[in-house]
Amino acid sequence: MAKLNPNQQLAVQTTEGRVLILAGAGSGKTRVLVHRIAHLIGNCRVSPSSILGLTFTNKAAKEMQERIGTLVSDAAAKEVTLSTFHSFCMKILRKEIHRLGFTPRFTLYDERDMRRLIMQVAEELFDGENLSLEPIIAAISIIKSKGLKEEAFPKSGDKKQDQFIKEVYEKLRIAMRAHNALDFDSLLTLTVELFETFPDVLDHYQERFRYIMIDEYQDTNPIQYQLASLLAAKYGNLCVVGDDDQSIYAWRGAEIEHILNFPADTTIKLEHNYRSTSRILEAANSVIRNNSKRHDKVLRPNLGEGETLEIFNTPSEQEEVDAVIKRMLRFKEEQNLRWKDMAILYRSNNLSRLFEISLMHTVWRKGGQWVRGVPYQVFGGTEFFERSEVKDLMAYMRILSNPQDQEALLRIINFPRRGISDKTLDTITQYNRKAKLPLLDVLEKITKDPFSELEISSRGMGGITNFMLLYHEAAEKFKREPLHQALEWLIQKMDYKKAIFDEVKSEKAREIKLENVQAYIDALKAYEKEEDASLENFLSDAMLDRRKKEKNDYDALNLMTFHSAKGLEFPVVFLVGLEDHLIPHLKSQTKEGIEEERRLLYVAITRAMKHLTLSMARKRTQHGKLVSCNPSRFLFEIPKEILNVTSWK
Repeated sequence: MAKLNPNQQLAVQTTEGRVLILAGAGSGKTRVLVHRIAHLIGNCRVSPSSILGLTFTNKAAKEMQERIGTLVSDAAAKEVTLSTFHSFCMKILRKEIHRLGFTPRFTLYDERDMRRLIMQVAEELFDGENLSLEPIIAAISIIKSKGLKEEAFPKSGDKKQDQFIKEVYEKLRIAMRAHNALDFDSLLTLTVELFETFPDVLDHYQERFRYIMIDEYQDTNPIQYQLASLLAAKYGNLCVVGDDDQSIYAWRGAEIEHILNFPADTTIKLEHNYRSTSRILEAANSVIRNNSKRHDKVLRPNLGEGETLEIFNTPSEQEEVDAVIKRMLRFKEEQNLRWKDMAILYRSNNLSRLFEISLMHTVWRKGGQWVRGVPYQVFGGTEFFERSEVKDLMAYMRILSNPQDQEALLRIINFPRRGISDKTLDTITQYNRKAKLPLLDVLEKITKDPFSELEISSRGMGGITNFMLLYHEAAEKFKREPLHQALEWLIQKMDYKKAIFDEVKSEKAREIKLENVQAYIDALKAYEKEEDASLENFLSDAMLDRRKKEKNDYDALNLMTFHSAKGLEFPVVFLVGLEDHLIPHLKSQTKEGIEEERRLLYVAITRAMKHLTLSMARKRTQHGKLVSCNPSRFLFEIPKEILNVTSWK
């Protein structure tokens, strides 16, 4: 343990009782955890099979197991139980769930399966009533994540709706048992139910796991808290590691009170940061100290002072994108950085769109040659050109550019819905393969001279005819008019907005899809300014960009949300869109919400190792309208002395 600092050593050697390790960002918490487990095995002679480590990702569990293997034998490391809460509960239930009326061969339902089952149960209970599924799903999720008993179910103020949710929940439990199925939430709730109902089962696992460690404890929800409390009740050896300043998942049930109020026998603070320069840490500390609900701690630098933080404000969101990319190109050229050494972080997923579009057309120098398109990868969201609505529009443009593109044609022939059934489509495609004719030619032939060998319903015929009329009209539009205008016409002509509303029930999801459609139109409009602008070249650039992702180009710029960046680090970080309606978010204006948003910015700041740039725009498009923006109130909490205010140009 010679390479551990004094507090890290103390955390490793304090093995008995309830231990709270407050691990600040970049303070080496994983290192402490693996050394602690190795110390228990090697120096305290604890059986590896008596140690349980619970994490929130399989990746973290696997990494810990591998690192423990370098400190003790691989065989001993494999005996330690390291897994996520869900995987741990799955293993217990496979052995014990028969006690609760299920069989060990239960099926795990995904979100889509559960939605279908909940709707089925609700319709059986209230036949003929117009039901809204979202409040039911939200309430059931809260009940499960909090492990609530019937008397504590959430109250909406509407007695009829509350009674309805209660009845659906009870009926759903029966249906799940009848189907011998669980969902992810049930893995935890049923394990707690098992322990509470069968004390002998709980005693068995308490005896088995005498030393329990939980990573990222600030992210636990009430049911995970209950599970840990039950397991540790007998021997009391529970070590929890986390950072209340990085508690950013209230929206998925995490409760910061678990780490704030943990009944510790011993509390150890890890405050030495091994990641960032002192100025970056000063910014982080200055922001987070404004929160009232937190353990008192300060990140202390182990690196030098570093550069001041660059900050700039641009007239528009596109100019912010251009300014950030310009600085990245300069970093790459002057400091010989790899793309993967840099990250663009944002509060909301939709802020990635303009960056993706601009990166696709950026020209930069690679090995003495000029190349077009910066390789990038998006985390915590679907890349812009992989979003279904964007792929739909691209498919229309692909078939207009290349009538032989059968894959594109199959994607959009019945979207929006035109009454062309799967059976009709199967009949047509079988004929086109047998006759060795392009699919579009077969459709053309059917509309001009229907032939009896193909059995197609009158509804299917109408759909094919309408599609071909749209195709020919669109082909003319794209020949004569600017690309973005032709696309706007096409979207309106096929009533694509209605198709989105019919397909998607969530108002928020509809809004995002419509914003993506508008962003795609804007991308075409911007592309038309290029010297070699054409429909074919636009599509080729987009497809080449997607092909880079498929080839797993390892040196790629990182685009991600503040949430997705947690646990990662980069030499160069750009925090963009730092405006008051985005961070703190417009929907997080309560005292608790503001504090979580501040923690989110703290997490984002502490991802930077050497260089941090902060940027914002004075005007941004929201819901199709250009609105004025103010800088985030959190920026005024950073000392002016460490900020370098620059011109965006």
